[in-house]
Formats: sequence, C-alpha cells, structure tokens
Amino acid sequence: MPLQLYDSLARKKRDFVPLDPAKVGMYVCGPTVYDFAHIGNARPVIVFDVLFRLLRRLYGENAVNYVRNITDVDDKINARARDEKIAIGELTARTTAEFHADMAALGNLPPTHEPRATQRIAEMQAMIARLIENGHAYAAEGHVLFNVTSKADYGRLSGRSRDELIAGARVEVAPYKRDAGDFVLWKPSDVDTPGWDSPWGFGRPGWHIECSAMSKFHLGDHFDIHGGGRDLIFPHHENEVAQSECANGTPFANYWVHNGFVTVNGEKMSKSLGNFLTVRDLLAKYPPEAIRLAMLKTHYRQPLDWTDAGVKEAKDKLDAWYRKTDGVTSSGAVPAAVIDALADDLNTHHALTVMESLSPADLRAAAAFIGLLAAPVADWFRWQPAGAALDESSIQSQIDARVAAKAAKNFAEADRIRKELLDRGIVLEDKPGGVTLWRRAG
Repeated sequence: MPLQLYDSLARKKRDFVPLDPAKVGMYVCGPTVYDFAHIGNARPVIVFDVLFRLLRRLYGENAVNYVRNITDVDDKINARARDEKIAIGELTARTTAEFHADMAALGNLPPTHEPRATQRIAEMQAMIARLIENGHAYAAEGHVLFNVTSKADYGRLSGRSRDELIAGARVEVAPYKRDAGDFVLWKPSDVDTPGWDSPWGFGRPGWHIECSAMSKFHLGDHFDIHGGGRDLIFPHHENEVAQSECANGTPFANYWVHNGFVTVNGEKMSKSLGNFLTVRDLLAKYPPEAIRLAMLKTHYRQPLDWTDAGVKEAKDKLDAWYRKTDGVTSSGAVPAAVIDALADDLNTHHALTVMESLSPADLRAAAAFIGLLAAPVADWFRWQPAGAALDESSIQSQIDARVAAKAAKNFAEADRIRKELLDRGIVLEDKPGGVTLWRRAG
C-alpha cells in the first residue's frame, strides 16, 4: 500500500507524495543539550528513526535526507553552565555526547545531518534581515521581533485564532512589542552571556529562528516532512511556519507529523513529582531493546504511558523472540505485511502484531528492520541491571566449581550450585562435550 501519514496541518491522513522521490527531506526538532535526555526526548527519536528506515526502504537508502538539529544556544544551557561553573561549550559537548550514546543504545540510526544552532548564526541573521526588509519583523531596544499581525493565516497549524493562541500561552509582556503575540527573533546578550555581533547589537537568536535557518540550509525553502512532539505545535512550529514562509516566499513543509505526549504511571512527568525518568536511568534498569519495544507498542500519535509493567512486558516478549530465532539466519526480506502496517501512518502496534505469526527467519528480518533483535542471543540473556550482585566472573566461577564437582562425582554439590544459580536468576544449559552455557532467566 502507499505510504500514508497523518498531517497535523490537514488534520487527516494523506498519501505521501515527495517533492522529489530522489531527494526526500525530513526535519525533526532535536534536543536542547543541557542535561540527560528523558523519555519524552527519546520518543520522537525512536518514532522518526522508524520513519527514516521506512522512507529509505521505499525510496532508497541514499534518497532520504534526515536532518535532526542540536540546540546548543539557549537560556537553559546558559543557566546550567553558570550553576556548574563551566564554559557553555564544555557543557554542550558533554551533554551532546551523552545524548548520542543514549540514542545509539536504543538502536537509533544517526540522522543524515545533525546541525548545531551555533553553526548557523550567519544564516539566522540573514533570514532575520529579510523579514525586516519585507515588513514582517522589526527591531526594538536591541531585540528583533516577528510581527504576527503581518501574516494573515498565523495560527493555521494549531487551528486556533491568534487571540486564542495568545490567551492559552505564556507570552512575554514587553513595552517594545507592537503586539502581545509578537515573538523574538534576536535578543541582546550581556558580557556574561553567549552572543554574536549583529546589525541589531551583540546578542543571540531566539529559539524558533534556529530551526528555520537549519532546515533551510540542509533542505531548502520547501521540503517534505517536518516532525516533532505535539508539545511543539505551538508556539515553536507555528512560529517556524510564519517566519519561514514570510522570509522565503514559499510553503514550508508539506507534511507535519507529531508524536503524542509521554506520561509516567498516568501522570505528567515532573521532577517535583519524583517521576522524571532519564534514558540513562532506564538503561541501567532495562535492556535497551526493551525500552525501544515499549515505545513502539503504542501508536506514535497516541499518548504513551510509561510503566514498569509495560517495559517488563516488552522484555518478556523479546525473550520469547530471541528464543524463537536462536540460531536462525534472517530471511533478509521484510514481509510485505509488516511494511504495509508501517505504511499505514507508521502503525508500529499493528506491525508488531503481524510479527507474532512470522516464521523465525522472517521475524529476524522484520525485527532488524525496526531496530530489534540486534544482540547476540547469549548476550541478550546475560544482560543484567547495573549494580546487580552477581556479575559474569562470579557466575563463571560457580560454573567452574560445578564442573569440578561433577568431575569428582560430587553430584549433590553440582546440583546445589545449579539450584543456587537458578534461585538468583541464572539458568544453566549443559551442552555436549562438557560445555555449560548460561543465561539470565526471563
């Protein structure tokens, strides 16, 4: 079946027709790198990783340009660097490396391009200058602001009038604004805050202009897909549309794809509630593929409620799949029914249901396609949470002691060691030739 995606602007599923099948372009808003990524950050990375894989399957591996940015200039970054008493570049280098490590652990492919906001300051300034020239922006007291009343259809992405948007959002009240809804394109920096020289004074860009400049640099004025979380529809994506279309004089993105919110045990994730979960914390508790599968079980547009029971269920399912495919070589051909499920607005829930009935060889092929069953079977069953009491060397020492007990015909001792290991979640498997393998019970 043809690929269909739910377009947030059209508010319906649409057949995906790329501007150029040989150059499919997708831009996804990436992280602001001031701390470890949390599960809300991880969900869009996983969702759009699967879409990237599907687009490459449909149009060719070299035909898809997937751009995901790094926001490395932001007030949250400035505040964290001051708190830690380190240079901002040192902070963003560390947190970017942590983000890369965590997302790779979850089985995500790297994007085609990963621009950093600080690399595209000149392009941001050029876009701001064009907006001023054509009457869509104005300079005031060291700031440059976009004039929302200059764009008649402002608010069409979120589906609300400008007055409704302003009433429902926290907008900065400032005397230099012509309209309460006007948003910042450039703002002044003091000597202790990162900044760049500009025609409007020493300063730094606003958040929204960063993505408009980076997407334009890598994908052009008009491209296929813009993605991100639902929380970005307003104000971020709404403002991207306004400034990009007014600066470039063309439509911006043809399809807007947004993933649903993430909650934890039915509640909004919050540090004050004690339910703020970072990917790094989860990787210490669960195998990475279990986290990935737990994310993919829910359709990307639906809210995802993260629970320990849900990730445990994902771990159990992967245990079963690893056993089913042990020693089996992938067929290499992803079954059409799996591709069709994903082509129906990236329906990973249905794709996983289809995978239940596949042969072991086809299951391996389908799982690999969506980033699962990538570990050697023995490694999968030997995984343990960080800080687990029984490490691999301890297990092997007990196995060696059991082998020695059997050689001495002390079978009671051999049985005792087997039971002790089993009680601690370690299953032994005796193979021909006196070889003993082990795995963690799942």
